[in-house]
Amino acid sequence: MKRTWMRFSQQTLFGKIFIVMVVSTITVALVTSLIMVQVAQNLFMNTFSITNSKVITQIKNSFEDFNYGIVTVSNEVAQSFTVKTFLTEGDQDSLTNAQSVYRMTEQMKHIQSSLDLKEVAVAVLGINGRSYFNNRAYWTGTTEELRDSVLYEETIQHPEKLSYRYFRGSEETDGQPLIIASKALRTPSTKEIYGVLFMMIREPDFRQFYANFTSAGNDVVILDQKGQIVSSNLEDRIGERSEELLRSAAAIEERGLAYTTVNSRGVNDIVLADNLPTYDFYIVNLIDKKMALAKLFPVKQIVVTGAAIVAASLLILFIIIRQVTRSLRLLVRQMSSVTKRNFHNYITIGGSYETKELGAAFNYMLDELNDYISQLVKTQKEQRNAELAALQRQINPHFLYNTLASVNILVQRGNKEKATETIHALISLLQNTISNVSETITVEEELVNLKHYVFINQVRYGTGIQVDFFIAPDCMKAKLPKLILQPFVENAFFHGFKDRNTGYIYVMISREDHALLCEVIDNGDGMDLEPGSNKLPNSRNKRQMFNGIGVRNVHERILLLYGENYGVSIESKPGEGTRIRLRIPWEVQDETLSG
Repeated sequence: MKRTWMRFSQQTLFGKIFIVMVVSTITVALVTSLIMVQVAQNLFMNTFSITNSKVITQIKNSFEDFNYGIVTVSNEVAQSFTVKTFLTEGDQDSLTNAQSVYRMTEQMKHIQSSLDLKEVAVAVLGINGRSYFNNRAYWTGTTEELRDSVLYEETIQHPEKLSYRYFRGSEETDGQPLIIASKALRTPSTKEIYGVLFMMIREPDFRQFYANFTSAGNDVVILDQKGQIVSSNLEDRIGERSEELLRSAAAIEERGLAYTTVNSRGVNDIVLADNLPTYDFYIVNLIDKKMALAKLFPVKQIVVTGAAIVAASLLILFIIIRQVTRSLRLLVRQMSSVTKRNFHNYITIGGSYETKELGAAFNYMLDELNDYISQLVKTQKEQRNAELAALQRQINPHFLYNTLASVNILVQRGNKEKATETIHALISLLQNTISNVSETITVEEELVNLKHYVFINQVRYGTGIQVDFFIAPDCMKAKLPKLILQPFVENAFFHGFKDRNTGYIYVMISREDHALLCEVIDNGDGMDLEPGSNKLPNSRNKRQMFNGIGVRNVHERILLLYGENYGVSIESKPGEGTRIRLRIPWEVQDETLSG
């Protein structure tokens, strides 16, 4: 969670707004959809329960019509003198018995012919041991097996009641489950039982009363008071006991509920129920909630449509937010360029009121910053130039004294030409030294100064240290700050050859891309440098023989004039000499090409 929040906090303003809008839109869409689905489900359930309640009423009417036929047959059998005689008279001769059976058969045919009960088999058992079956295919067992059954016993115990009971398929029923209606036959005056009437219907035939009202996910279950399923279009559940369905049916009846839900065998079902008091059964209508709602709410279509709407909304939001924040993003992008030292990247003021105010404030800040930087750079340059000018004007008295002493010796020796040449070299060198420090000269002019300086030193100390100049022809007109190479030559003269009096110094100038490369190389003593370092000698620790401008002064001067891409670097090893490289921008006739 913390990592997610950190990632969110690092997003741009546009990203944060868009993420918030995406999350908000999806959340609102989901919540709204869930509420609408819930409302629609409740409306659907109420409407569906009303519709299916009417269906249950139609099924109930079909059962009542069937029960009416059963009751009619039961009453006619109970009122028939022929039936009573057949079930109560004793055993007689064969002819009389045959006549009695014939009359019984004809009477039962007459009773059944008045009603459409073709799927119902009738069996009558008398206390005299006689019995009548109109269709032995329904009961293939013996009469005694029927007389000894629980059905017979329960009917005798409740003689006043027409009872419906479920009889599981067995050998006696040829494997077919039956719903059997039974009624005790009694004498009206004495209430004495003289027989029992059984009317049997096979479960598949019983199922036809409601089969037309079932479909996939819409099932009907006929349940007795013990929770046993006596009939259903779900054939695998016939004969099963279901306490859940019994409780649901009882709750609907007792509380007057329109419907309830139950999880039956892993399926979430909607339960509608009604009581069949004449049968002592419950009609239970099971509707697969998932399947029913799937028909009402095609999930795939809803998801695709919802996703399309959300995507369209997000696209519109993206365009609007991007347009609204465009001016702010441009402002941020332009402001970020300040970190790259681009202090002249002024912002075009536009967009919203807030952006305009920020842009104006930013431009004002750049104005103030540029003024401050310009003033600071100007002050630093003036200060540095003043320092360099002061140093240049502080000609080392020892240099002048030794040079003039050397001239005096030359005059005394009669070498007037060399003395004159030395004086001219000193005059030229002093003229360039006391001139404007910010003035630049050509390489050709700088070479004249260097040669004068070398000539004076060789007059004073001899020609043991040779100085050679290697200048590329195209560099002669290139410009560089005045007296910028003199400190390096001086450093080589007086600090590079302490252990010996002979050697050479090379001054090499060439062009490298868009820069002027000046090198001063000697084969003197060399020195130790830290690995990977080009640390420059500290001019404050080593006395300059000509003036106060040392090697480090030159490096700082170049950085001040041209920036960090230019400057002085040094390579040196003890016993191998020293190489000093000076790099400045290429400039010829006021045209600057910097790399």
